[in-house]
Amino acid sequence: MTTTKDIAAQLNLSVSTVGRALADDQRISAETKFRVQQAAEELGYVGNRAARLMRGERSTVIGLVVPDVGNSFYSTVAHALAETMNAHKRQVMLCETGDDRQAELRHVRDLAAAQVAGVVIVPTPKPLTAVARLLKTMPHVQLVRRVPSLGPHWFGVDDRTVIHTATSHLLELGHERIGYIGGTRDIPTATKRLAGYSEALAAAGLSSDPGLVQLGPPSSASHGAAAVRALRAAPDPPTAVVAGSLQITRGVLDALHQDGTQVPRQLSVVGFGDEPGFSWWGPGLTTVALPVHALATACGVWLLHRLEAQTGSGSVDEPFASVSPGTLVLRGSTAAPGSASGTTRRRQKPETPRRPPGSERLTDLPA
Repeated sequence: MTTTKDIAAQLNLSVSTVGRALADDQRISAETKFRVQQAAEELGYVGNRAARLMRGERSTVIGLVVPDVGNSFYSTVAHALAETMNAHKRQVMLCETGDDRQAELRHVRDLAAAQVAGVVIVPTPKPLTAVARLLKTMPHVQLVRRVPSLGPHWFGVDDRTVIHTATSHLLELGHERIGYIGGTRDIPTATKRLAGYSEALAAAGLSSDPGLVQLGPPSSASHGAAAVRALRAAPDPPTAVVAGSLQITRGVLDALHQDGTQVPRQLSVVGFGDEPGFSWWGPGLTTVALPVHALATACGVWLLHRLEAQTGSGSVDEPFASVSPGTLVLRGSTAAPGSASGTTRRRQKPETPRRPPGSERLTDLPA
């Protein structure tokens, strides 16, 4: 590999002068810096990050730890965070855990060894103790999921409210047997979403029927497909269903399409997340849209602010939490039980202005 000695020899400069020029030292003239940078590019010189860290320079790398980059929710998070960090001349190092605790530990250990500037992590449901110990050595913030042992800093979504609102929408349409397909109770976000479903039923004077609830891996589309088929095959099937994650939603839609289920006449469906294809799936999917890009951007900006505060007198240890609302997007996949057209309401509502065909209605959820 090309070294500073090679650059110095080509330009007839001392190695120390080349090193200072590459470090943008004020003692070196602009002309010399230009010559050194040009020679470095021509020779393919790459600086030694480890050596710079040993000299006391701060890392420009931010670690991002997510369960599944194939999930468009997390790929959007990665894109938004990369945009934010690029604007501040920082880079994102992506790590995928597959919700495996050992993989999570390995990634966090490697990030610590690389002395990254900070970490944004979507933790596994039950991180190993060593993960919490390692994260204490570097600035970090949790995203979406919140595990108390990993610290007090968190950016997330109001999971309870978004599912409560989705379920309430179906109740307003007249549905009383509403199925719920979500993640297992060991995942904090899944627990809150299930609570939102149960509380909406209770508020309507209905008891939760365990036979209408299907829980499994939230990152598994196959769980969504199997669960909706199981609910449809039950002796007393639901007339509507709410999905509790993006991947589950994908599985539900795939299964209903393959089985030829008529939505919403045979089954009303509310999804979770709003991918581009959801607007033209079947009659258009009524779903909970989440501010993923804005959430990740805000998380990145907060982490940058915390890193800057480390060099000043500001406190960086005060707990911080930010909860973002979701938006219920009303399309054609929900209707009154047995209705052939979507978004039909059971109760009489005040007349609203007519909208162009195919337009969507957005209902903001409370923060």
